[in-house]
Amino acid sequence: MKTNDLTKMNNDGVNHPKTRRGQATFNKLLKAAEEIIGEKGYHETSVYAITEQAGVAMGTFYLYFRGKKDIFRELIYYVHHEVRKHIQIAIKDIPDRKEAEIEGIMAFYRYCLDKPTLYALIREAEFVDIEIFKWHYLNFSKGYAEHLENAMDKKQIERMEPEALAFCLMGISIFTGMRWPLWEKGLPDEAQLESIRKFILKGIAPD
Repeated sequence: MKTNDLTKMNNDGVNHPKTRRGQATFNKLLKAAEEIIGEKGYHETSVYAITEQAGVAMGTFYLYFRGKKDIFRELIYYVHHEVRKHIQIAIKDIPDRKEAEIEGIMAFYRYCLDKPTLYALIREAEFVDIEIFKWHYLNFSKGYAEHLENAMDKKQIERMEPEALAFCLMGISIFTGMRWPLWEKGLPDEAQLESIRKFILKGIAPD
């Protein structure tokens, strides 16, 4: 679970390991934090519980993290990277932006089904660390808007303000992903998927 290859906000509370052994321990702590915070929530999770789950000494935690909020931030960076990578892989060979939007939202649904705990952490970040919560969506929207603007230049989609459009489309993914993959633990049915698809395509089609 390497996260130090991702451009991110300054996080002085994390000391990234310099050896393979250290990285293995670092990863154990992150995995333990993901499992416990995902199940119990941030405020009900203690550093002791994380170290016990990871099978490492309490003092080892503080070699890498200043405190609980710092390991939580590191988890958000990891989720951010993983969600983006998952969607980018799914749409990389789709030349038309409209179809890429549909496949992208399906990839997001699949991520939510496969990693419900990780995605739930993003929602909790709004109440734990508003700065990292805003960073996640602002950073995500920046790359998204660039792709949308490129598609506008190709006349694949209607010309609009790119950042505003990115947030509109992100909102569709977030709330439909919450409604079905997270709450129902499944995909929307065919009628629901068709409604989502039509709404997206009619909203961004150039005609």
